[in-house]
Amino acid sequence: MSEISQVIIDHTCIISRPKNISKAVQHALDMVVRDHKKVFGKQPEIKVDSENEATIVIRNVANRDECPTRPEAYGFRFVKNNDKWSLHIIGYDDLGIIYGLLEYSRQFLGIDPFWYWADLPVQTAKKMQIHTEKFDSVEQKVKYRGWFVNDEVCLIGWKEEYPPAKDVWYPVFEALLRCGGNMVIPGTDLPKHGIHADLALEMGLWVTHHHAEPLGAEMFLRAYPGKKPSYKENPELFEALWEEAIQKQKDEKIVWVLSFRGQGDAPFWQYDPEFDTAEKRGEMISKVVARQYEMVWRSVDQPVCCMALYGEIAELYEDGHITVPDGVLKIWADNGYGKMVSRRQGNENYRIPSLPKEGDTGENGIYYHVTFHDLQASNHLTMFPSPPDLIKEEVEKALHANAASYLLLNSGNIRPHLYPLDLISYLWRNGSIDVRDHQQKFISRLYKTHHDEITKLYNSFFEKSIQYGPNIDDKAGEEFYHHNARKILGHWLQGKSNIPNEKLFWATGKIPFMDQVKWFLDVCESSLPGWEELLEDCQQLSAKLSKEDQQRFLDQFILQVTIHVSGCKGFISLCESYLTFTQNDSPRAFVQASQSIWSYKEGQVALKKSEHGKWKNFYRADWLTNIESTIYSLEALRKFLRMQGDSPDFFLWYKEYLMPETEKHIYLENTHRNPYSDDELARMLAEKW
Repeated sequence: MSEISQVIIDHTCIISRPKNISKAVQHALDMVVRDHKKVFGKQPEIKVDSENEATIVIRNVANRDECPTRPEAYGFRFVKNNDKWSLHIIGYDDLGIIYGLLEYSRQFLGIDPFWYWADLPVQTAKKMQIHTEKFDSVEQKVKYRGWFVNDEVCLIGWKEEYPPAKDVWYPVFEALLRCGGNMVIPGTDLPKHGIHADLALEMGLWVTHHHAEPLGAEMFLRAYPGKKPSYKENPELFEALWEEAIQKQKDEKIVWVLSFRGQGDAPFWQYDPEFDTAEKRGEMISKVVARQYEMVWRSVDQPVCCMALYGEIAELYEDGHITVPDGVLKIWADNGYGKMVSRRQGNENYRIPSLPKEGDTGENGIYYHVTFHDLQASNHLTMFPSPPDLIKEEVEKALHANAASYLLLNSGNIRPHLYPLDLISYLWRNGSIDVRDHQQKFISRLYKTHHDEITKLYNSFFEKSIQYGPNIDDKAGEEFYHHNARKILGHWLQGKSNIPNEKLFWATGKIPFMDQVKWFLDVCESSLPGWEELLEDCQQLSAKLSKEDQQRFLDQFILQVTIHVSGCKGFISLCESYLTFTQNDSPRAFVQASQSIWSYKEGQVALKKSEHGKWKNFYRADWLTNIESTIYSLEALRKFLRMQGDSPDFFLWYKEYLMPETEKHIYLENTHRNPYSDDELARMLAEKW
């Protein structure tokens, strides 16, 4: 009978580590120690250079046969000492060891990359057996890959401390590493004294920069309040900020972003109107980028530099007005809705292809969104609204078009976007994906039962999303119901109903305001039945799930469907209120405005239901979609409508519509001094009608 070769892992496990390890490797080892305690009920014993007695040995590569000879590589090898097998996790470099440790945790301990964000329980065990089959990591398709933790207001508002502390950022960076990422922009315009960038570097990640903050430098107007942010007039002030940033980061793992946009992520010529032609603008951007490149090379040995071809810069480059220095990686961006074309700017939507052309030299990469904030139709609190096949098609197309050196993914607040984040991580590892197979495996990781039914509902989510335009990616996220509603409200209450609202032309075209309102009403009315059907299906399925899966299904899916349903209903009632008002029926318009408030509040209630345990207050900083702001605007509308016919004593509508006929002519005025609140009156009128 042949001997069975296997490593036995249990509560007696000893882990041997090298005497000198980096902080990054120590962080990964700490994760594995924590994982062991969850699985076996006890932490493993950590010893230094104790290979002969250890069950698991962590070490750097000693010869070519132990792991692939390339950055980030790792291998699993098995050694027998005194009739006992041990597992050696061998890394080519620090990231190799980190990825090896986390793969051991995933494959053998069962720790999911999103265990923290999806509240996934860890299965306990008395022991585990690992067969002694050597394993080598496969090179990931994309060289620099990671998340831009952008528009991260939920992460900012979750805890009291600002900027967010380690307890907020650590789970973000851990999940990114577990997904195979190696690069991050840790937040948007956070105070420089925050822990975010230092912790990311300490955990082994490359740090890169927002395209509006080249080289990671301080914003000009923040550093020099009152000065004109013109490079032509104040080059020495700009360069002082760049030099300060370079000196601070020159010894770290930085992917340096070269760029020149204006303050607040806008074109620089908003502050320098003399740059009034494409030639002048392109010449200035080229000059600034060349200067930044020169400054980085002066202080950093073999720096990794990139340039974001984003917004107006992409258009200038496409037209031949911008020169990118040799050796600078060019970053192409999608439009915020997953399509590799130029983004919509206000009402302009040229949809210029945003990928390197055939014959384009040098390295290229992409900046891609699965969450976005554009004050029009983007998704922030809810999942990417288009089918995952769009992501597959666009990212695979980019990788095949020589844009495989870099993939920066806008990850938002992480928690609402786990499915597309996981899908993209598969793509950056492998370069291609079978969407159906990946989807089934993802659902199986999150839920214990009813996988086929849940998968069907996920796919229905993408089918129900509002198609607001002719393009495949013209799919609405939840901001559609809020930013446009507030634009209509403001336009109405400012007395501008006689002219169109130009800020809605991107959706409706140049039509009268009345027709703009009807356009949104028609779009929402055609979509609401599908959303309500999906919500009903979710509730029926939820009743069949275990209590644990019910909560996760609520947090990860029902919440998002509810936000769409409530937003769609609320927007419909608002539009109806306006149309009723134009027919001089203020009381019914008042009720419809109230119904709009009640619908939008259903979204707020759903957010609160998801704030259990560690998630308390997670959504309190909903400042971008901003359901509260929509309700605030509607309350102003409701008061305005009540002023039209119920003023000055706010008793007239009650008398006209609700008071019994026998009382109308005999009541004493001085006995009715406590008018009903807006909510009370609206509910009574709604019930009557």
